[in-house]
Formats: sequence, C-alpha cells, structure tokens
Amino acid sequence: MTRRPGCPFDPPEELGHLRAEHPVAPLAYPDGHIGWLVTRRDLVREVLADKRFSHRAELIHSPFPGAALSAKPQPAPPGGFISMDPPEHTRYRQLLTGQFTVRRMRQLTGRIEQITAEQLDAMERHGPPVDLVEAFAQPLPALMICELLGVPTADRTEFQHHMAVLAGMGKTPEEKVAALTVVQEYMRDLAVAKRAEPTDDLYSGLANDSDLTDDELSVIGVILMGAGLDTTTNMLALSAFALMSHPDQLALLRADAGKAVEELLRYLSIVPALSRAALEDVELGGQLIKAGQTVTVSMPAANHDPHQFADPDVLDLSSPATGHMTFGHGVHQCLGQQLARVELQVGLPALFERFPTLRLDVPAEEVPMRTDMLVYGVHRLPVTWDVV
Repeated sequence: MTRRPGCPFDPPEELGHLRAEHPVAPLAYPDGHIGWLVTRRDLVREVLADKRFSHRAELIHSPFPGAALSAKPQPAPPGGFISMDPPEHTRYRQLLTGQFTVRRMRQLTGRIEQITAEQLDAMERHGPPVDLVEAFAQPLPALMICELLGVPTADRTEFQHHMAVLAGMGKTPEEKVAALTVVQEYMRDLAVAKRAEPTDDLYSGLANDSDLTDDELSVIGVILMGAGLDTTTNMLALSAFALMSHPDQLALLRADAGKAVEELLRYLSIVPALSRAALEDVELGGQLIKAGQTVTVSMPAANHDPHQFADPDVLDLSSPATGHMTFGHGVHQCLGQQLARVELQVGLPALFERFPTLRLDVPAEEVPMRTDMLVYGVHRLPVTWDVV
C-alpha cells in the first residue's frame, strides 16, 4: 500500500476502504503465508488483548516487503522479552517496570530539557539551513536512551550507527547480523562493567538488582536502545513536518503540549503494524482465524477509525485523542511510552519557541519519506528560519 502523492501524513486509502468493508481481510505475506489484516480499532484492540494470539517470534510471519524470505523465524533468545508470551515475558517485564520508576522519569525530565536546549543552541550557532533529523530529532532521543542505559559519551556515535543498520529495511541479512553482533557484545561488556562499578542508571539497576545473565542483559539492552532511538526520532521529525504544514496548530501546541502530543501520536501513527499468531482457532469480526495463522493489525487504520475519533483524518491538537493505539495494547504495550511522551512534550514546544519562523527549505513533496522502513517518518527534513 502506498500513500497518496502530496499527502505524507494520511494513511493509505486502501486501509479506510478495508476498515469499512472488510475489517478482517485475508492477507498474503511475502513468504507465501496467507493470514489476516485487521483494520477496525475495536478488533485491533481485541487481538492485542487476547492471550490466544501469540507474540512468539518463531510463530509469526512478517508482513513487511523486504523481510528476509529465506530466514526461518527463530525463537527469541534469552532476554528477548518483546517476542515472548507469558510467563517468560512477565518475568522480564516486571524487572524492567521496576526500573522505569516515577523518580527516574522525573530526573530525566530535567535532563531532557537541558539536552533540548543544548541541541537548539547548536542549531542556532550553525545557522540555517539544517537537516532537522540530524540536528535535533535524532540526537535528543539518542542521548536520552544512552543516558538511561549508562552508555559512555565516547561510544554513542558509533552505537547509533549500528542501531540504524538494525532498524533499516533494505539492509542485507549479513549487515544486520554483523551490526547486531557488535551491539550485543558491547552491551554484554557494559553489563560486566556495571556489575563491577554500578552507577545511577537503568542498566546498572538491572545488572545488580536481578538474577539476569550477561547474555540476557545484552539482549535487553539492544531492545531498549532500538525502541528508544528510531521511534522517537521519527515522531519528533514527522511531528515537526506536520506542524510546519499546519501552522494554525502551533498555538494549541504551546497551550497544552500534553494534549497536542497525544493527537500527534494518533494522527501520525508511525508504527504501521503489529503481528500476532493464533494459538488456536479464533472467531474475529465474523471470520475464522485458524490456529497457526498470522494476524497483522494496522495501527494507522485503528487510529483513524471514525467510530472512535471525530474527523480522524484532520490534525486538530485541541481534540482528545483518547484511546489511540500508537503504543499498542495489552501485556506488550510500549514500556517506554512515558519517556517518549516527555521527550515530545519538551522537545516540540521548545523547537518552535526558539525558531518561530521555522519552515521547510524544500517543497513538501521533495521531503524524502521513510516508506521503505519499519518505522514511518522522514529520512531528512531540510528546514530554515529567519535570522534576527
């Protein structure tokens, strides 16, 4: 499915047609598997909450073009909690939830404000034009997740490069395996260092307050690093693009950043889909899902469902976005969602306050969109502003 030319923020039109006419539709996967695509919000929520639908990696067929067709899905390694079901998933999730404390999030809020100001200072010194992804959207979450895990400053640039390889579709399996090996080995060495000399960070807490092995810690570290980098980077950049395209909404962003961010999360829906595997026959929306079939749920379709949201295809930062599915639902709901919210609530208002004349430096249709990636957004966002 492709988006209409000139409409980079709207979901593909086919999703709306399916949601209205065939909310549970057969879907042919790249490896030949025949599964299902779910597009109605209530049914998406039902799938994500139902224990009869598994998140085990070895059971799920990937719906994304470019997925390695020759590689047979493998069980998640020890520590790979996002690709496990309870009770294995529950054990890891409880350990991590204990590290995402209110105290730590409050501490990070001040640091987010400081890093945001530092990045905006650097933009101002550089002067226009800049690529907003490189200058702002990427460094802010990258620095924050590195601080959360206690990654030394000197290692962060190389670390981000390897994580970008892992996130990118179109990379060869060999490139991804090489990058994963480097990152896992680094996180394993970091775990050993944190056991010997703990510091006040999440990774030290996991290393010293649990019975996790070094291998488990390395896998968890890779997962947290990947989740904290790519998604928030693209939310920051795509949100800035949307706000520059809807300048009438900027006053609403300044008035209530929390409410505005929820609407941006709903409207932009940068994660295109999540997948589950049926453990047994399940009836869903009038269709029989057979045991073993993969079910893919569309987050953009769910977040633009008119039964849940008034005028869902319109960006209105004053409207409540209650019930959006951007962070998922059920036991696998995004663990770091509060950190992402704070980064967006701090970063976006500060950006437009510092640069009130911020605007695109190229025609909107020339902005390169990430249509070939697992997370939607922009590859680059050339911007300029008036220098006083």
